[in-house]
Amino acid sequence: MTHTVEQIIKQWQTQGFADDQITVMESIRRLKRLDVLLMRQLNRVYQEHHLNQSEFDVLAALRRAGKPYTLSPTELFASMMVTSGTMTNRLQQLEKKQLIKRLENPDDKRSLLVQLTTKGIAVIDKVVPAHIELENQLLSAMSKEELIIINTLLKKIEANLPQNK
Repeated sequence: MTHTVEQIIKQWQTQGFADDQITVMESIRRLKRLDVLLMRQLNRVYQEHHLNQSEFDVLAALRRAGKPYTLSPTELFASMMVTSGTMTNRLQQLEKKQLIKRLENPDDKRSLLVQLTTKGIAVIDKVVPAHIELENQLLSAMSKEELIIINTLLKKIEANLPQNK
């Protein structure tokens, strides 16, 4: 049975917890629920293009890097906050799909670089506009000013959290 955030908070209140004790809990719960709901929608866009979220993230990071759409695996896993083992698995899957290729690093013969293939560029260039369009639809009830306020508040939360580097 799925409980709405309101139901969960009401349950804590009936157990004797005061509003000031559960306000933060409510905020965290809403953030977690939004993440789940938003990702369900975004995953539909990725699946339409035969991708999953992690594959999209890698392709998008390479595309954002600009020409020649190349990054080191270290740069990729650092930007996505995943382990090197996780990144290796993602890269292997994308390589099988011929969306990326690995190149020798001219600056360091011990390492490789990851680059979008022509097919990878074509795929990510189709997915990103659909991704952006859906994000706009999902947040269309909010004004630009409200989005700026939310972004400011979310940045404040993020800045206060310990960062694993």
